[in-house]
Amino acid sequence: MHFISHQYSGEHAGTNLIITGAVHGNETCGTKAIQRVMQELNADALLIRQGSVTFVPVTNPLAYAKGERAGERNLNRNLLPNSNPQDFEDRLANWLCPLLARHEVLLDLHSFNAASEPFVMVGPRNNDGPLEPFQHEEQERALARRLGVRRFVDGWLRTYGAGVQRRMSGSSELQTVLRYGMGTTEYMRSTGGYALTLECGQHNDPQAPEVAYRAILNTLAFLGLIDAPSPAPIASENMEALSMVTVYDKQHADDTFSRNWSSFDPVKQGEEIGRRADGTPVLAEYEGRILFPDNVASANSEWYYLARVNPAF
Repeated sequence: MHFISHQYSGEHAGTNLIITGAVHGNETCGTKAIQRVMQELNADALLIRQGSVTFVPVTNPLAYAKGERAGERNLNRNLLPNSNPQDFEDRLANWLCPLLARHEVLLDLHSFNAASEPFVMVGPRNNDGPLEPFQHEEQERALARRLGVRRFVDGWLRTYGAGVQRRMSGSSELQTVLRYGMGTTEYMRSTGGYALTLECGQHNDPQAPEVAYRAILNTLAFLGLIDAPSPAPIASENMEALSMVTVYDKQHADDTFSRNWSSFDPVKQGEEIGRRADGTPVLAEYEGRILFPDNVASANSEWYYLARVNPAF
């Protein structure tokens, strides 16, 4: 299959931006929004004045052709160049990773399964740590506040990594499994850039492409690529900022949730989340929100995450 990108460059120097859609093949809102913006650029209704923007409307063409999340595996995990590619996504990564590295900013457009409102995943605070060193916190979070959504989540790789280290303490495979947490935004940050994942809404929500379209235009304006007023940041009092804190594992295939949880459902301290196979209740350690509950998780893998409200976003 072809790997296709489209670049528009202005006459003057500026930010090099890349915008991706359909990293997961059944998440098409970003594809539709990118195609809409490209039509406007091709018709001269929009003009890139400075810098450049690269669009990848269909990042994973095999998954997109299948209408499924993955081609042969999840592209948004273990996304790194591979000198000995084993599957389609490995070969795709060998094209995509160098493309990402040639840019400074990434906006990655996604959607999700359950009905809920859009949200943006942001990266870590500035740090020099071994897991995800980063120095663009201020710029990344400033852009996040201008995408047009009110809900923000951080802490993915830190929380995921803590769960991996707990599961595999002392294992020689620890670093290999930690790499599994590396997706588009994590890879972009590893090359010195910054990146945001915008979850635009439920897969089939007709508003999801509108959320993606608005975010693209806001990003182009905020970074100065087009002649348009810079969008105002969302007011702090209207934000809902959450930090992922803890990942909980499914220890046995017969562990079950006590109800049909959805991401961002509130939980109270001591509330029952589920039951272990032997009947032991699994209780919330603290008040927060449940994220990414996985009813079909296998034993010894992540089952759900808990996040706390973060007023210091």
